[in-house]
Amino acid sequence: MNATTAGGVDVPSVGLGTWRLTGERCREAARTALELGYRHLDTAQEYDNERQVGAALRDSDVDRDDVFVTTKLGRGNRDYDGVRRSTEESLAKLGTSHVDLLLIHWPNVTTPLRETLAAMNELLEEGKVRHVGVSNFEIDRLDRARELSEHGILTDQVQYNPYWSQTELLDYCRIHDVLLTAYSPLAHGGVVDDPVLEAIGDRYDKSPAQVAIRWLVQQPNVATVPKATSREHIAANRDVFDFELDDDEMERIRQPSRARAAAGFLRSRVRELGCM
Repeated sequence: MNATTAGGVDVPSVGLGTWRLTGERCREAARTALELGYRHLDTAQEYDNERQVGAALRDSDVDRDDVFVTTKLGRGNRDYDGVRRSTEESLAKLGTSHVDLLLIHWPNVTTPLRETLAAMNELLEEGKVRHVGVSNFEIDRLDRARELSEHGILTDQVQYNPYWSQTELLDYCRIHDVLLTAYSPLAHGGVVDDPVLEAIGDRYDKSPAQVAIRWLVQQPNVATVPKATSREHIAANRDVFDFELDDDEMERIRQPSRARAAAGFLRSRVRELGCM
């Protein structure tokens, strides 16, 4: 297993993201991912696809304990009772006795963070959750969460790709041994026609998307959960461990010009709008 280690926990470096995947499309993508060697599935209460992810787990020959399953609390489920009730519902939909990682999906200003984390840590102590974490937290909120969580914070899942810098957050995560899990690693498709990524990919016979994913997982304390539905793309997203970028290539990707970043953003928006 190609894994990223943080806080003494090995997390598969590349998982399958399932945002906007629903119904049979989600079930088939997750089932295909497990067949192709993925051992990390990422879902959320707000994605409305936990049942489909659970069905894929049951369909698979892979042992449940060999798969790292993440879900996230919905925005209306942050009070003590809401955390416990919604997590029990998630477990039922997923058809599992536990999730490996439970995240607070978004910061919430109406429910005290202490209350949310207390309920999450209680679930951890009961064995229904193996680890807790957050998503979309900036450094000050992440720091507060680490102070309040009795059993630590495994990860902060945030948007991170060649056009969306997380330098300060990543520095913080490395200092405090927190995993940064990158969502939207392909910038909603914006990396696909990137000339720098294309040129680097030509050297290794890899696509721009594979170069972008490799750039992420080659960094300490970083894992990623790219979304894909076709068998070809699911396989390609994980086929990134047979080459290594050199320091110059890592830096060229890390510091895109304003023009290149703007072009990547525009490509991502065009692709995103085209899917709506």
